[in-house]
Amino acid sequence: MSTVVDYFVGIAIDNNTDKKIRKRWLWVSVIFNVGLLGFFKYFNFFVDSWVDMCSVLGYQIKSTWTLQVILPVGISFYTFQTMSYSFDIYYNKLKPTKNFLSFAAFVSFFPQLVAGPIERASNLLSQILNKRTFSYDQAASGLKLILWGLFKKVVIADSLAPIVDDVFANHATYPASTLILGVTLFSFQVYGDFSGYSDIAIGTAKLFGIELMSNFRFPNFSRNVAEYWQRWHVSLSTWFRHYLYIPMGGSRVSKLKSVRNIIVIFLVSGFWHGANWTFIFWGAFHAVAFIPVFLMGRNTIYKNSVVGENSIFPSFVEIGQLILTFGIVTFSRIFFRSESITGAFEFIKRIFSDFSYTEYMHPQGYRMIDYYLLVAAFVLYEYRMRKDERSPFNFKSKYVRFAAYTIVILLMMMFYDDGVDRSFIYFQF
Repeated sequence: MSTVVDYFVGIAIDNNTDKKIRKRWLWVSVIFNVGLLGFFKYFNFFVDSWVDMCSVLGYQIKSTWTLQVILPVGISFYTFQTMSYSFDIYYNKLKPTKNFLSFAAFVSFFPQLVAGPIERASNLLSQILNKRTFSYDQAASGLKLILWGLFKKVVIADSLAPIVDDVFANHATYPASTLILGVTLFSFQVYGDFSGYSDIAIGTAKLFGIELMSNFRFPNFSRNVAEYWQRWHVSLSTWFRHYLYIPMGGSRVSKLKSVRNIIVIFLVSGFWHGANWTFIFWGAFHAVAFIPVFLMGRNTIYKNSVVGENSIFPSFVEIGQLILTFGIVTFSRIFFRSESITGAFEFIKRIFSDFSYTEYMHPQGYRMIDYYLLVAAFVLYEYRMRKDERSPFNFKSKYVRFAAYTIVILLMMMFYDDGVDRSFIYFQF
């Protein structure tokens, strides 16, 4: 339905020169897509929140209006993708296509359909409309990205999942040291899971002669929260900046209004992730962390640079910045990973109330030192890659490249576990 509606909306906007009529058609796209998203993803959330609020006020209402529906896979991604098409036509940045099949392929392009990257029509649709020819170099680059994405998913994300699940499920019984370990490993799990999917999607698209945008630019090497959001889930951050932040005035308005815009963006971003107050708190936390950086005018200073730009190792100042930023982002993920606000605050309270240390044991009895070394090696390898996120095996020597491929495949075989849930975390969004 999103495909059909936005296809005709795009043509209708382009066929009218009257600004009011064009805006009405744009609102048709926005209301339909947001309404569709709201119905499937947020209806039960609003009903349950209303019932809870009435209960607090002393009114007992039975929640009989909730819906038992299956959330369409990838709905948060393709609704935003089709809306961007309508927005770009409205702002005269794009001409609508009359080829319905090509437009449908743009909306439902299978590699990135369920978890992004969220592509703009000016990039993806234009490639679908143009003739493509097979390129060996492009296909080889795609296969390398697929291999690297599988490594991040299977070896990093899936191997850390049992540890993270155990710590969060039993946080009331673990000391602060274990809780900190659990949420730290969750940072690597969610990064390996989501960026791994993006690498697989981008790599698969290359096999079809399609170039998708980079969705992750080594966010773990960010020097402040603003740089983190320039490197994490880039397609979503870009979408919010172009279609919500800038139309609201962006940073061109007064400081007070700019701060308001930042708060709105992060709250909407949090809500986009899921129908739970935990995600809203997660978004609010990032807004609070981002605003001081913005007010100090340091939100764009690292936009075109990487840590250790002109040296092999980062400076002591950069190391401090990396640790602080990673700590802030990791702390926020307590809200992201917890099932409820109550559970998140209980997790945080225990961190600051139980300072005892006990050695953590893997729930399946495996050696924890192997996982510590794995994460450390992964961080060092990505630091080496930090200047070119699309070349995970860019060694000059073919023998070194062969050795890297062999090691990656062997690690995938070693860490593969049939008992682990293999679904991608962002499939639920």
